[in-house]
Amino acid sequence: MNIGVLGAGQLGRMLALAGYPLANRFTFLDTTGHPSAGIGDVMVDTDQKHLADFLAKVDLVTYEFEHLPVPLVQAIEEHKPVHPSSEAIRICQNRAEEKALFDRLGIPTPAYRLVDSAEALEDAVRELGTPVVAKSVTEGYDGKGQAVIKTPSEAAEAWRSINHPRLIVEAFVDFVREVSIIAVRGRDGQVVFYPMAENLHVDGILRYSLAPMPDLDAAIQDTADGYIRALLDELDYVGVLTLELFQTPDGGLLANEMAPRVHNSGHWTMDGAVTSQFENHLRAIQGLPLGDTAARMPSCMVNVIGQEGEAARLLEIEDAHLHRYDKSERPGRKLAHVNLLAPTHAELIEKVRRCAELLPGAPTPRFSFE
Repeated sequence: MNIGVLGAGQLGRMLALAGYPLANRFTFLDTTGHPSAGIGDVMVDTDQKHLADFLAKVDLVTYEFEHLPVPLVQAIEEHKPVHPSSEAIRICQNRAEEKALFDRLGIPTPAYRLVDSAEALEDAVRELGTPVVAKSVTEGYDGKGQAVIKTPSEAAEAWRSINHPRLIVEAFVDFVREVSIIAVRGRDGQVVFYPMAENLHVDGILRYSLAPMPDLDAAIQDTADGYIRALLDELDYVGVLTLELFQTPDGGLLANEMAPRVHNSGHWTMDGAVTSQFENHLRAIQGLPLGDTAARMPSCMVNVIGQEGEAARLLEIEDAHLHRYDKSERPGRKLAHVNLLAPTHAELIEKVRRCAELLPGAPTPRFSFE
């Protein structure tokens, strides 16, 4: 089967690497003019004049990032199956729509307000209490398009700096840790869940994801499974879905945002789970049985950002697996990741620290359970 992928970055690259053993072929449609997949058949189409050629080559279509023109995805759906659907993209592109969906399904979120002026932003800050985070309703990711506001007097400058006609303002949450749940839904409605991961972010960019967590109560995993299952069923979703959450001191979970695709916080599954998120996504969209999502042993993904370390030294670490994206170095750019595995969490943490010391600019990892 020839699978069309909208987008041509590292997530598409890893989908292809997972799909080749299934005899899949891949055609990437890049709408940015800056493809980096370095694998498969890449078509650059910045002016949307080559869509017919793309569709002629593929049997079905998926995507590796959600910042796509919704009309483009809807147009493709008229000719080829698209998984996940354009409706999933439409909702995930708009934080207001996303929050409304969470509210409708009874998935708790941090307190929030929608504003369309600097004055309304200042009013929301006063109402919610400080600090708050203001985010553009559309187009933001990896910490872009947002600002932390510590006093109402900062609202006007935040409005100017974000420079978007509509913002969502969220109250800060007293949380124990940031976590994510990744699940996969097949074309037949079968759903499987990966163990939740603890995620450490710096400046809005994910740096570490560890799973399974040694101190996670089974009831909390069940709660997260229930939330993401509700989203999958409501959207009649096919493929991998990710839900990012805050875990509060009382064990509660508050939804932050969802991503309709394979996700950075699931990269640990490439080496640490029986079936990776990438293989399971491909199984799902092709109507194949879903694979086992159990963790083989404690695992941690370490993102390589901006500058690569020395590969030979990283691979000296026992049970370390380096996944490079074949990208040039640039500040803030995701260049690779290292998956580390160990029989115990204590041994795993030691490996993560050793790995971090070998990566230029990597922050010191500090997990909630230490």
